[in-house]
Amino acid sequence: MRRDLPYALGGLLLGVLLLANAALTPDAGPVRALDVVLVLAMAAALAVCRRYPVVALAVVTAAMLALHVRVHAGVTAAFPVLATVYMAAWLGRRAPALLASVVFLGGFLARDVSIAPAGRPGQQIVERTALLLGWFVAANVAGLVARQRRAYLEQVEKRAVEAERTREEMALRRAGEERLRIARDLHDSLTHSISVIKVQAGIAVHLARKHGEEPSAALLAIQEASAAAMRELRATLDVLRAPSDGERVGLARVGELVERTRAANVPVQVTVTGQPRDLPADVDQAGYRVVQEALTNVARHAGPATAEIHIEYGPAQLTVSVTDDGQASPVRPVTPGVGLRGMRERVTGLGGTLQAAARDGGGFAVRATFPLDGAA
Repeated sequence: MRRDLPYALGGLLLGVLLLANAALTPDAGPVRALDVVLVLAMAAALAVCRRYPVVALAVVTAAMLALHVRVHAGVTAAFPVLATVYMAAWLGRRAPALLASVVFLGGFLARDVSIAPAGRPGQQIVERTALLLGWFVAANVAGLVARQRRAYLEQVEKRAVEAERTREEMALRRAGEERLRIARDLHDSLTHSISVIKVQAGIAVHLARKHGEEPSAALLAIQEASAAAMRELRATLDVLRAPSDGERVGLARVGELVERTRAANVPVQVTVTGQPRDLPADVDQAGYRVVQEALTNVARHAGPATAEIHIEYGPAQLTVSVTDDGQASPVRPVTPGVGLRGMRERVTGLGGTLQAAARDGGGFAVRATFPLDGAA
């Protein structure tokens, strides 16, 4: 109904114009009740011309011809007909628009000829007929041009949508091909190397026990770490080959990281505050990776140190922090490596923040905060 409101207001304005013109024109006839009804019928038809263009065209043409015959309203009676002719042509009803133009012009000309006084009325009739003919030709042409322009714009929009969809499909296909390439490279290089480390560590443990000796903690840590690395590498390869599948890691597996770190002679304490709950998969995995990378850095760079893990489940955010009392110091700033950069990209990609810096009292601290509202 809102779409019909401008047309209804336009019809009322044209009706007021017609009645005012008939009242003020000297050679016009008196306006009676039937004439007002014809004007109201025209306004009502204009109000629904967008939904029912042919019906509106017929009603407006008949009403305006009748009004012109009864009152002799002049060329103003053509205005509503011109509007409906344009609308019909714009909506693709070319034949009814052309027919209404011919009918109205023929009726208008017949009325003028029938009441023309004796003498030389021909010039005035020709001028008015030529004027109306030009108006109706322009209304029909304008309606056709507007329709073609609308069809052109719709076609352009459709092509743009299709091009965007094609670009997205190409990007997805290239991403899939790149994942497969990375999976092949990882399988051909890392899988072999880690397998060798795992096998050699297992042989060393077996030989030590065979000779009645207890394997060293470092050797057991190498064996466990290589086995865990193989599991994670296989899970990563599965994800690269089929992103919807594959084993996902999360904070529930932090205990395994702690045990492996302790086996490498790095004492670790874990504190969990808040109520643990199900997290979005991306946030859960990112939190695990932050702890994993931080513990790796402690084992590699902190020297003799103790690590503390703090996982806090807040109402709207998750906070994961790993601190140590190693040899890092604000006096000797740590140069961010690939691990820290990867951590920061992973956290900020989920809308979180990451703080990683040396502590004033010695040691290093990593603190990651993930928003949980809408993170899924």
